[in-house]
Amino acid sequence: MSYSELYVSQGPFFSGFQQSFKLADYIILGVPFDVTSTYRTGARFGPLAIREASLNLETYSFRTSLDVEKLKLHDLGDLHVTSETDGTLKRLALAIKDTINVQKTPIMIGGEHTITLGAVKGLGTRTAVISFDAHLDLRNEYMNLKTSHTTFMRRINEQTDPLAIIEIGTRAVCHEELSYAKKASVKFFTTQQIRKEGAQKTVNAVKKTLGDCKSIYLTIDMDVFDPAFAPAVQNPEPDGLSTEVFFDLLEGLCDNRITALDLVEVCPHYDSGATAALAAKTLFEALCNIEKARKG
Repeated sequence: MSYSELYVSQGPFFSGFQQSFKLADYIILGVPFDVTSTYRTGARFGPLAIREASLNLETYSFRTSLDVEKLKLHDLGDLHVTSETDGTLKRLALAIKDTINVQKTPIMIGGEHTITLGAVKGLGTRTAVISFDAHLDLRNEYMNLKTSHTTFMRRINEQTDPLAIIEIGTRAVCHEELSYAKKASVKFFTTQQIRKEGAQKTVNAVKKTLGDCKSIYLTIDMDVFDPAFAPAVQNPEPDGLSTEVFFDLLEGLCDNRITALDLVEVCPHYDSGATAALAAKTLFEALCNIEKARKG
């Protein structure tokens, strides 16, 4: 029995189209973990809400001329999480390792952003990390926790030796994080900078930073969007990205080096479904862009 079978349970299929695990290229895994949340709780309900929204969206992507219906997806179900953060992250790392070992691409649906730490550890190789997020999440400690949704990116830098960390959509930081980002060479692009310079210039700058890096982990915190577009998130922050700019950035950065990705921090009880729908659409577009890049 694999760790994926041991620690995961099935629910509704993401997108409604289910390929067998053996034949699938992309493996969907829900991670309903919501233990260290400090403002709004409820991200544990995100995987189910996003799956339900995905069943009611059209699957054709005009940006890529591809259809999610034609992609080889397998929804593995939800990770069996616990109230103990390190234990949950270890389980996630083992499940991701199973998926990577059979040469498939894991797609995680959170859950709070802390899950990214476990997923990156499960890759088993050094990787660059691109994070769409309003926050840097580089604190050393918050509310007496060393591992949480506010510190996980610093733990990634300390514990996994990433090739690079690039954060996009930044607009909410503290002085400690700015100091650490400079010291650790964590590059970030603020929303003001992106709007001023344009999406394409940002994409070019990110790709220049990545250089010839061969592995990229992509993580998308839904609070990168302005609350006008995605109000139901754990830590909403004004002055965010519009959907148009975000999808332009996503299109430019989703290439064949994406090894794994996650989407996190949807708290569905804080709106009437708009944020979950946008999250599902975001995953559709990310998958189609990756598939297009792989087909050349």
